[in-house]
Amino acid sequence: MARTENDSWDLASSVGVTATLVAASRAMASQGRDRLLDDPFADPLVRAVGLEPFVRLIDGELDVDDDPLMNRRTRCERIAVRTRFFDDFFGAAAEAGVRQAVILASGLDTRAYRLGWPTGTVVYEIDQPQVIEFKTRTLADLGATPTAERRTVGIDLRDDWPTALRQSGFDASQPAAWSAEGLLPYLPPEAQDRLFDNITTLSAPGSRLATEHFPERNAFSDERAQRLSEQWHRLGLEIDMSELFYLGERSIVMDYLTGHGWQVTAYPARELYERNGFEFPEDVLAAFGEMSYVSAELR
Repeated sequence: MARTENDSWDLASSVGVTATLVAASRAMASQGRDRLLDDPFADPLVRAVGLEPFVRLIDGELDVDDDPLMNRRTRCERIAVRTRFFDDFFGAAAEAGVRQAVILASGLDTRAYRLGWPTGTVVYEIDQPQVIEFKTRTLADLGATPTAERRTVGIDLRDDWPTALRQSGFDASQPAAWSAEGLLPYLPPEAQDRLFDNITTLSAPGSRLATEHFPERNAFSDERAQRLSEQWHRLGLEIDMSELFYLGERSIVMDYLTGHGWQVTAYPARELYERNGFEFPEDVLAAFGEMSYVSAELR
């Protein structure tokens, strides 16, 4: 079903399914003696969502080894690169004294439960109310305890989330660390700009931001959406990514942030693969383009 202005979702429908796939990838990368990640909550969260293809993927029951983008090694290495980047980002911000973290579109992100946050850190998670409620309840039933003060903000990012965040105790006079991980394709182009405008307005000097950067203005094209849709079909899910992405030209992240006072550093995906000891798969380049992860600081 195509996106609409006021659509909503849970973790088994629409955009929410992508969050569950990411968690399934983290669960796979956290398996075995040679695991690339340590996310003990990803597996039970995915099983609780209950989408059979993802459970079968975790259990190794789906034969996708001949798919260059879906095979186990490629998927585990790709999610390891991404997860380690954002984990390290929050760690560096904490070492610099930042004690507020905001995870935008938090989905099944478990950093509030698995990272070693310094005493006094408050982690804010923003997502659809039903997504927040599901994760909170499921992790509580598992006996999981946050490793920081966790405050949830159940609201759509297209709505007035800055007010809701402030009402949850966020202090705009103090630096914050923001993550917008895997989020931008699911925002209309104008909403992407508005997101970064709101972050900038709420950020005191010394605040930090991590997200992804694509050098093309039309990075989320029909062609790219089709490539990704083929992955879903291999899993038995008839999902059309062109119905989930907001297509069309949009601002280039690095340029936009630089123009709004952020000092931006790019980490090309190819370089991060090498840094982690992985061989960069050229099929990833074909599907995602010359993507970079970026870390920015507001001076």
